[in-house]
Amino acid sequence: MSIRNKLVEYQIWLNGEFVERDRAQVSLLDRGFRLGDVVFDTSRTFDGKVFRLRDHLERFYRSLKYVRIDPHMSIDEMEAKTLEVVAKNEDLRHQRHDDYMISQIVSGGIGPRGGDPTIAIVVDPLGSPRWAPAYKKGANVVISKTRSYSSQSLDPKVKHYSRLNFVLAELEATDFDPNAIPLLLDLEGNVSESIGANFFIVQAGRLIVPRTESTLQGVSRLTIVEIAESLGIPVEEGNIQPYDVYNADEALLCSTPYCILPVGHVDGRQIGPDVPGPVTNQLLAAWSERVGMDIVDQLSRLPS
Repeated sequence: MSIRNKLVEYQIWLNGEFVERDRAQVSLLDRGFRLGDVVFDTSRTFDGKVFRLRDHLERFYRSLKYVRIDPHMSIDEMEAKTLEVVAKNEDLRHQRHDDYMISQIVSGGIGPRGGDPTIAIVVDPLGSPRWAPAYKKGANVVISKTRSYSSQSLDPKVKHYSRLNFVLAELEATDFDPNAIPLLLDLEGNVSESIGANFFIVQAGRLIVPRTESTLQGVSRLTIVEIAESLGIPVEEGNIQPYDVYNADEALLCSTPYCILPVGHVDGRQIGPDVPGPVTNQLLAAWSERVGMDIVDQLSRLPS
């Protein structure tokens, strides 16, 4: 490919056409914009290879079925198109020595339900170098007053963009510290989740994760459980209250872009004597081995 023809911007797929990411447009009349009538899922690449794509797509199609949006594409067709988007962007990814997140997004389209949906497969740069310091000193987490949605009003297994509670929780956290990450409780006062992230604590060598009644069943969460079991680390699912968090030996967040992020402080209180703690280090090393690259090193080298 000549320099003249090289891609200068990531390409996304929108309603059947490839367009430059920064030039993509969706109508102001779209139900996703006006009503939040939209579901999505996001995976990421490691050295250009999508991690657990089928798991993400299966969750995505469960969300679509739940909210009754027909994408007019089978899951196999969506998978094939996603891999085509990945291939389309490989030269640019390689030039930038980067990886990226790739999202499938489907809204109810324009007008009454039942018309043509808006369908996009979007590539986003991996993320921010702001995560890198957390691997040495731990993320600063703030428990917000804003709560997670009740499972009685919206099932947490649906991955959707109706997330004003996340916005408000983040504002609360960043009022405390510009780099702080919010942690939301459910309506009963138990730990639920962070913004697009699951939360774990470690107590006496046991890995404890919140129950799924008010928490998204994350693919990263599943990966950590699988890795922990392979390492012989006991995993429990249960109610976690702020008291348990403050007294934990370790705490960590997990999410698609950063995989595992050690937590150093919650509400200004230090968590554990060492960050990352020994269990967190084991999980990070095993995940890095699974994907064939040093996760921490990559995130530390991300461009600003």
